[in-house]
Amino acid sequence: MHTSLPDFRMPNEEQVHLAAEGFRLLADPTRIKILWALLQGESSVACLAELVGAAPTAVSQHLAKLRLAGLVRGRREGTFVYYSAADIHVRHLLDEALFHADHADRDLPDHPSDDLSTHRPPERSPVG
Repeated sequence: MHTSLPDFRMPNEEQVHLAAEGFRLLADPTRIKILWALLQGESSVACLAELVGAAPTAVSQHLAKLRLAGLVRGRREGTFVYYSAADIHVRHLLDEALFHADHADRDLPDHPSDDLSTHRPPERSPVG
């Protein structure tokens, strides 16, 4: 049935595996808060810990996992490491997830499939 569709494509196994791993690692509220904060700009472990209300050691462990999944990057400056979201895809992924959550939370109707003109991510606000 699907193979008769002219533009039908399945992702390859590596893409599916990497996407599933990314979603698995995002299935944690603290990690979502960390990524949200990093989308506002580069940050240190200590600053992120304060923003998300977690111990620096816990934030460091979360960052290590997010880095392994390719969702964040670290930049060393002396003895400090400053983290940032890996790329624009991370922003789109998190924006879309939070936009979907906002729709579900407020029981908003879906958009027509061909009209995303009203599609805007939730307002950026302080994490917490």
